[in-house]
Amino acid sequence: MTRKLTHPPLLGTVYLVGAGPGAADLISVRGARLLEQADIVFYDALVEPEMLEICSQAKLIPVGKRCGKLSSVQQFINKRLVDAAKQYAVIVRLKGGDPMLFGRADEELQALRNAGIKVEVVPGITAALAGAAAIGQSLTLRGVSRSVAFVTMAQGDDNVLLGQPISQPSADTLVYYMGRKDAVKIASQLLATNVPQHRADTTVHILEAVSTSRERHWSSTLGELALGKADAWFDSSSPALIMIGQALKLSHQMEDCLEPFNAKLNNSLQDSLIFSDSRRCA
Repeated sequence: MTRKLTHPPLLGTVYLVGAGPGAADLISVRGARLLEQADIVFYDALVEPEMLEICSQAKLIPVGKRCGKLSSVQQFINKRLVDAAKQYAVIVRLKGGDPMLFGRADEELQALRNAGIKVEVVPGITAALAGAAAIGQSLTLRGVSRSVAFVTMAQGDDNVLLGQPISQPSADTLVYYMGRKDAVKIASQLLATNVPQHRADTTVHILEAVSTSRERHWSSTLGELALGKADAWFDSSSPALIMIGQALKLSHQMEDCLEPFNAKLNNSLQDSLIFSDSRRCA
């Protein structure tokens, strides 16, 4: 008697692709190529419509998460990705910014691996870096800022108690994602720490919808933010990025900070030239 051999069904590959900060032309070349090849795309709420035009041939499934709005439960997203891999060859999970930062990529990766599905990650530009580019200021600055922290204000299912202090990392430059509702609380608690890098005159930049045609920019100080001066400016329909730190001062404001170093450098160069000339004359 011959036994009929059974073969496991072929499974597709799932790609967690970073869409970048917003603008369609800021996605990576690899990410755009995968969108063009995709059979089905599960996309976040913050993905711009222009980017979805790249994958017009694919089946498009919205699975976005937005604070205060109806969104897909993460376990449901995980299941849909697994199910899609049993039906399609190229599955793209298009995530805002970078998949590995505040995107629950770990949960999706684990679910796919547990199901024996091949998965790859394609990095994307996170909003904090696009924000720094938009204002033309580096997040780090020699002699001023040597550390940066990215903080999300979104809570998991096991929310902390209301009124509990926000966990503030120890870094020279702070970038808060989804911090609009907690802006005053963030600023007030930073001022209460009484550390040198978090003074009332510390620079603050807030950017909404960074890198898109809807981008807006509010610039002031930590003291003004604590007083609620940005509250009326916020647009509840746009994602907001709060950037705090002395390194974020405008270039002309930093001249005084950098002048002593430049003076030392010029003096050193002058001494070098004098030494060189003296050797030629010897």
